[in-house]
Amino acid sequence: MSPLDELQSKALAELAAIADLKELEAWRVFYLGKKSQLTQTLRGLASLSVDDRRQAGAQANQLKLLLESSFEEKKKTLQQAQLAAARQEYFDVTLAGRPLTLGRLHPVTQTIREIGAIFSGLGFQVVEGPEVEWDRYNFEALNIPPGHPARDMWSTFWMDYKTESGQTPMLLRTHTSPMQPRVMEKTKPPVRVVVPGKVYRYEATDATHESQFHQVEGLAVDEGITLADLKGTLYEFARRFFGSDRKARFRCDYFPFVEPGVEMAIDCWVCKGAGCRLCGNSGWIEILGAGMVHPHVLERVGYDSNKYTGFAFGMGVERMPMLKYGIDDIRHFFANDLRFLRQF
Repeated sequence: MSPLDELQSKALAELAAIADLKELEAWRVFYLGKKSQLTQTLRGLASLSVDDRRQAGAQANQLKLLLESSFEEKKKTLQQAQLAAARQEYFDVTLAGRPLTLGRLHPVTQTIREIGAIFSGLGFQVVEGPEVEWDRYNFEALNIPPGHPARDMWSTFWMDYKTESGQTPMLLRTHTSPMQPRVMEKTKPPVRVVVPGKVYRYEATDATHESQFHQVEGLAVDEGITLADLKGTLYEFARRFFGSDRKARFRCDYFPFVEPGVEMAIDCWVCKGAGCRLCGNSGWIEILGAGMVHPHVLERVGYDSNKYTGFAFGMGVERMPMLKYGIDDIRHFFANDLRFLRQF
């Protein structure tokens, strides 16, 4: 019985010296665990005689109960001491909790929503269309027939779509303009829509070009619409998006589906028109292309070009925040760098 007495004395002495809960748990495993000396003693009782087994078993069980009760008392004492120490530390219960880290909208999504909100306030409806498009809508319905040199303006991702009658050309849309004939086919004038969405170009990637980016297309068709309506609408958009002190300039440009075609530029806010690196020393920064809808485009969807006129415009979505916030590389929008995205 001497080993049990020695075990009791040693265990209680070590228990009295323990100062934290981590050490206490280690003590419990050592003296009361499945591989402890006490457990091994209880398992070895089978080799004793009946009388010795009864006496040794009783003492071993008493020792186990003593150690377990001593362990619980020590645990309670240490927990109370830990709580008392915590209460001595100053804690202001009126402080707000730690804020949770929340996600945020991508800057491109924010820009699309801002542009959509501006044009919604001007009476336009926001609609969307397919990214995989037919050649008929992407080119032919926009006054760009097969073999037209203007097709070289768009580097196209082509796909072969097989039907029972043969292959039909499909593509990843190169601009959001295919929604012009799609909307007009299903809508009687007046029409006022803006169309945000992804577009695709097969071209090299650099600081100002991406193979996938976003555009917003705009279309308005009604009786008596003139170029003055186009200029007034786009000027108001520029004021609301870039600031009320913005100046605008329109110059002639060529797009197959508008006549006349124009490009719109705003005054450079860095040099105030004096000329700098940002604006190429011109004092102006181009933001979009536009024009009056070509009569052939109206006639292809069944509109009477003698009765109805309209204007259309298209802008690159990434270009808007690049100009507004001075971002020098379009690839930042798609690199998923949180240091960049957290700024918006």
